[in-house]
Amino acid sequence: MIIGTAGHIDHGKTALVKALTGIDADRLPEEKRRGITIDLGFAPLQLDGLGTVGMIDVPGHEDFVRSMLVGASGIDLGLLVVAADAGVMPQTREHLLILRLLGIPMVVVALTKSDLVNSEWMELVRSDVLELFDEAGVTPPTIVTCSSKTGDGLPDLRRVLAEALATVGSRTADDVFRLPVDRAFTVKGTGTVVTGTVWSGSLLADETVRVLPSARVSRARRIEQHGKPSNRADAGSRAAVALAGIDVEEVPRGSVVVTDQHWSATALFEAVVSLESDVATRISPRTRLRLHAGASEAGCRVASVTSPRDSRQLVLARIVTDSPVTLRGGDRFVLRLPAPLRTIGGGVVVDPYARRRALHHDPHEIESLARSATARFSFVLASEGLRGVAIRDVPIRVGCTPAEVNNLIDETGAYAGAHNLFAPMAVEQVMASVRRIVAEYEIRAPLAPGVPGRTLREGLRANDELVEISIREMENSGEIETRGPLVSRTGWAPSPSDRDVEVSNHLAHDICAGDQQPPSVSELVSRYGSSVPGLLRFLERQGRIVQVETDRYYDRSALEAMIARLREALVPGNVYVPAQLRDILGFSRKFLIPFLEFCDRSGITERRGDGRTLRQTPAVLLDSFRVHP
Repeated sequence: MIIGTAGHIDHGKTALVKALTGIDADRLPEEKRRGITIDLGFAPLQLDGLGTVGMIDVPGHEDFVRSMLVGASGIDLGLLVVAADAGVMPQTREHLLILRLLGIPMVVVALTKSDLVNSEWMELVRSDVLELFDEAGVTPPTIVTCSSKTGDGLPDLRRVLAEALATVGSRTADDVFRLPVDRAFTVKGTGTVVTGTVWSGSLLADETVRVLPSARVSRARRIEQHGKPSNRADAGSRAAVALAGIDVEEVPRGSVVVTDQHWSATALFEAVVSLESDVATRISPRTRLRLHAGASEAGCRVASVTSPRDSRQLVLARIVTDSPVTLRGGDRFVLRLPAPLRTIGGGVVVDPYARRRALHHDPHEIESLARSATARFSFVLASEGLRGVAIRDVPIRVGCTPAEVNNLIDETGAYAGAHNLFAPMAVEQVMASVRRIVAEYEIRAPLAPGVPGRTLREGLRANDELVEISIREMENSGEIETRGPLVSRTGWAPSPSDRDVEVSNHLAHDICAGDQQPPSVSELVSRYGSSVPGLLRFLERQGRIVQVETDRYYDRSALEAMIARLREALVPGNVYVPAQLRDILGFSRKFLIPFLEFCDRSGITERRGDGRTLRQTPAVLLDSFRVHP
């Protein structure tokens, strides 16, 4: 677990860390010379019943709030330090705002320098602190008076910190690993070392890692926690990781070390945003802001927002960043004005991989998007529509553990394909399109037994998995049925008109009369009109004729007689050239070659060089004969 300090400059944060841990967190020469904290400092703290927890000392000067934001991200408890002789100051207020925006679950207040004031003054300061929390809408904190100089109150502070951390839930161990880098340096004989708080998951020594946003691949050569070698780094702990084969310049502060290959950086995301009321109306898509997320900092613009529901200015927004950042659903971030430097709000990531589209959402549901992975999952499914969401992306995109994905599917009623998930609304939309296409096809081709699958898919223009799910649901409900590649309404049967029956009989007669040399389809069309192709397929499904080539059908009985004559005349094993076969069958090459090709396809004959031989196979049923142009 991690404790992060917060508070105004010169209120005694570093001195308090040293009094508690015995370690001076100011490590830079300039910090020693100036007597102020400029960058983050780290120290281990022993607490009864908890063991070793990490402490992060942050700078209090307004010029170094960006470093404070890095240190405050990912902590389990905020230790707000207020000097008793000074009271609440500007950075006290801003740091508390930042802790609230980052969703830090617990805040304890330490009133330091108690040796410099009397009890009456101390009560006034305590009253100011409680008023500050009330104005900020934060639960009243536990306040401990103490002195780093005399040691008064430090045992009470230790006890309060331990009790507070005991109420903070432990982070899930089976989550995906992520470590935002807040420091990177080189160690002779070791190479590049990065440090940070493990936000989720765990990392084993020698495990392969990726560094984002550069996507460089490395290996965790060595892991240390609190200055001691360790075989693994777990969520909620500070860790130093030696990376193999990577230069320190390639992992600057703000980089993120991950192990799952499905992480990616983004420059466009959607989020629930809360803005200070006095600036909310002045923020436009052209307003330049600074985004602070984890250890990352980037310029950004709030490109699109929904209308706020109330005076708290809680909105759904699309944010565009100047450079890629690594985010996850549920991550919290802070927004600041670059000039004058000021924290104006923050938010919760709803979809780190958003698309450019119209931004719409029920304002009554916006708060749930910030709190609930289920709400974010439904939102992402709806936003992706017919494209669906890759199952492998859900833990990162929504902000849940891999094990929780199945629960989200059950809670939302999402449909799962082999690789993607779809919202119920997307399935309903495709099902409605299937109904429309089938109905239109019945009108256009009343003699057809159903819609060819290829025609249906081309009309739907949806993800193949979504189409399969929708058709399966309609089959299960008895609404449609599939026969081979055809899809039709359940109970549908072709319904020829009286005119169709009349023309069909003429076609069957002409083909039968043609015997071994029937008329072509084009000839039949010239005799009976454009309905001929559909009627020929209708007759074929009835078993009265068989298509031998693209432009010609044969009477079934005539074709069976031709095949019987061929079988009777050919000697198995002998090869017959076309001229010999023409003499045997007694018809011209115009009809002979298509007939022989039909026999080849049907397994009756087999081509050998320029000739053909009879195949030694059982007789083939004419029901299976089909032409394949």
